[in-house]
Amino acid sequence: MIRLHVPQPLSPGAALAPTLDQSRYLTQVMRLTAGDPLLVFNGADGEWRCVVAEVLKKGVVLRAEAQVRPQTHGPDLELIVAVVKKARVETIVEKAAELGAKRVRLTITQRTNADRVRLDRLDSIAEEAAEQTGRLDVPVVDEPVKLESILDRWDDGRRLMFCDEAGGAPVASAITEPGPWAILIGPEGGFSPEERERLRSLPFTTAVSLGPRILRADTAAIAAMTLWQAAVGDWER
Repeated sequence: MIRLHVPQPLSPGAALAPTLDQSRYLTQVMRLTAGDPLLVFNGADGEWRCVVAEVLKKGVVLRAEAQVRPQTHGPDLELIVAVVKKARVETIVEKAAELGAKRVRLTITQRTNADRVRLDRLDSIAEEAAEQTGRLDVPVVDEPVKLESILDRWDDGRRLMFCDEAGGAPVASAITEPGPWAILIGPEGGFSPEERERLRSLPFTTAVSLGPRILRADTAAIAAMTLWQAAVGDWER
């Protein structure tokens, strides 16, 4: 069944107004008409069975009928990734949503050399991935911030899995404690010596290796999230 993310509160009988793009998708791509069912979620009220109540010239109106799944949340995992080329950033955001990250924080490192990002485009990609994967929330995508600023304002209650191309411990033996975590992926040129030295000196950081080969940023992000999920994530559930 089609799943749609909306910002409006969900309750029995609530009338919902999807965006124009969503309405076109429902009526022109999926060919829904009045009375057809679909699933809707908003990240707070669980998943609801809805029907198309009315098809208008510009948009549609949905009516919420009943909750089919209560609200749940995935693991408290953030992905921090240096800005890389547009297509690779889009892939990273899509796969972060599929793999359960609650937040994607874009960062600028000393060796970052990439295109500017369109947050609206990345938000849409995260939303579409959440709709397709069955999760009940959409990961937040943050505007790029310098890495040093992120580290200066770090919450000490969150551990940082630092994926270091220079080497580190295997993820399976280094990441054993559940709880709030973040994964850090560097730029195409790698971290500078100064960045690496600071990261390894921080008390909340665990340096890990992603194997003997140098991975592209999108591959590294997918591999790191997969290994983290297998070690302390929610895959067992």
